[in-house]
Amino acid sequence: MTTSNGSRTARVQRETSESSIDLSIDLDGTGVSDIETSVPFYDHLLTAFAKHSLTDLTVRASGDTHIDVHHTVEDVGIVLGQAIRQALGDKRGISRYGDALVPLDEALVQAVVDISGRPYLVHTGEPAGFEYHLIGGHFTGSMVRHVFEAITFNAGLTVHVTVLGGRDAHHIAEAEFKAFARAFRQAKAYDPLVSGIPSTKGAL
Repeated sequence: MTTSNGSRTARVQRETSESSIDLSIDLDGTGVSDIETSVPFYDHLLTAFAKHSLTDLTVRASGDTHIDVHHTVEDVGIVLGQAIRQALGDKRGISRYGDALVPLDEALVQAVVDISGRPYLVHTGEPAGFEYHLIGGHFTGSMVRHVFEAITFNAGLTVHVTVLGGRDAHHIAEAEFKAFARAFRQAKAYDPLVSGIPSTKGAL
């Protein structure tokens, strides 16, 4: 929620038979994070998102990872999206759009974000077989797209993520999160030239 002093913060808690999540976010932070999801590579990706989007993020999550990491990873993505949506408030004065092209060694990813209020994800370019790769021995490559689906649909974002190149699955996944982070950083930023809500409809 947007508070009286203008800060854009939110805290969301979610409890199901599959996972327990407590997440706090500050969109006007400096990229400080404290993340424990019980899925180490996911912690790494979320830490990169926080750092490169200049979003303070605290996550405590646990779940039935003895079965699979899927439930915990997806549910954290859902909660993160909900928190982003709450923290953005009415979106007055924001830039709305962001675009980033990010390399990580041989990997190259472009991400474009529109804080549109209309959930839509276009996600392309991951190499054949990426979805089956176990990154760190526990995080399936298919979960990368699934996380973006959860975030975009719950935050009300239009997001295009395009993998332009890459061989190493770790590098590709991390570049995707960093590109999304940089594009989101631009989109959520206040623009001094914007008066009110940046939409001809008057609402986002």
